[in-house]
Amino acid sequence: MKYHIWTEGCQMNEADSSRVASALEHLGYTYEPVIEKADVIVLNTCVVRQSAEEKAVGRLTTLLPTIRSRPDMVVNLMGCMVGVKGYNPLQKRFPYVDVFSPPSDPGPLVEYLIQRDIKDEEAAATARRFALMDGDILLPEPQKGKQVSAFVSVVLGCSHACTYCIIPYQRGIERSRPPQDILGEARALAAQGIKEITLLGQIVDRYGKDEPTYPSLAQLLAQMNDIEGLERIRFLTSHPNWFTDELLEAVATLPKVMPHIEIPNQAGDDTVLANMRRGYTAEQYRQLVHKIRARIPGVSIATDIIVGFPGETDEQFQNTYDLLAELKLDMVHLARYSPRKGTVSERTMEDDVTNAEKWRRFRAIEKLQQDVVTGIHAEYLDKTVPILFEEKERVRQRWKGRTPTNKLVFVASDEELRGKVLPVHITWTGPWSMLGELVTA
Repeated sequence: MKYHIWTEGCQMNEADSSRVASALEHLGYTYEPVIEKADVIVLNTCVVRQSAEEKAVGRLTTLLPTIRSRPDMVVNLMGCMVGVKGYNPLQKRFPYVDVFSPPSDPGPLVEYLIQRDIKDEEAAATARRFALMDGDILLPEPQKGKQVSAFVSVVLGCSHACTYCIIPYQRGIERSRPPQDILGEARALAAQGIKEITLLGQIVDRYGKDEPTYPSLAQLLAQMNDIEGLERIRFLTSHPNWFTDELLEAVATLPKVMPHIEIPNQAGDDTVLANMRRGYTAEQYRQLVHKIRARIPGVSIATDIIVGFPGETDEQFQNTYDLLAELKLDMVHLARYSPRKGTVSERTMEDDVTNAEKWRRFRAIEKLQQDVVTGIHAEYLDKTVPILFEEKERVRQRWKGRTPTNKLVFVASDEELRGKVLPVHITWTGPWSMLGELVTA
């Protein structure tokens, strides 16, 4: 990863730029002399003269085509321009700038990059999870004493046939695995030191629907709850049409089943949902979220959203945005629509939303969700929560773990914490993770 710093103004700005460069190199970035080739661009601005401010604005303007062609590029506006103007007017004027930093303060950029790394790690984990659900990768053999969590598939294939989805064509019709096979696999994993198991299915809450003699997912969870050595159980992904009251009660009452539910919405507009063949309305999804929260106070709810589906208008996208703003869900797995060969949408619908517009909608929801999650995580500050520790970071040497609601927490400790569930006092919260300290007796 490479950085470039453009500096305008006095010697103090030059010193500030050196400080930023040092901070970036401590994060592993290297200097790139060509600004357009950098992964992180810092514009350190001056406003002593109008011409200096105009020069900064001009630099941003000339960079705009590069920024648009490289959506992963990070742009940091820093210095007197930010200090004088404040954040809000500049955010409206330059929506493509990722970070605004006051003079002499590299902190906002460093924090953004660290949090982005965490966010990218979470996205990669999500991608691996979906790949596993799709059958594209195999569950690795657990390594006793090293692996803390594992996935166990319970439903193979899918018969729902959403118009954008290739899974029914690649993986075949829905098939529930025999419960004895699932429980046997779970017991073997627990015996090898696995503390958390996540049950997987394209529509996991349809488990047992194809086999009258099989238990329901709720009943399977109850049997999983009795497995010795297992600390936590999760399941994904649910479908709004099949999330039953029985399943809700299982999550609410079984001590090992964590209060975290992934239940994709995909869109907040009824026309788009109908075109996707999702089988429910935005209002039905809204009521389901309310029901879940009423039964399980403090539950975390994650969803999936596709932006730029064929025919999606600005108004229809706004309906999705407004629903997410209203519901304030804990996580949104965002995707820009892309046609998969052989799907109904690819064969019968025009991919008519431009890539630039897809990215605009993507980033709008991404910004909304960052604000939402920042508020949700702030409620954890100064609270003590049980954390299941997974592994220690190689670079920063902090222990990584999760709350029952699947929030990522880092703790500095020289102790061996892998696989332990310990109380942690939360000392800092951000949009993608939290920091805490072990609670000692």
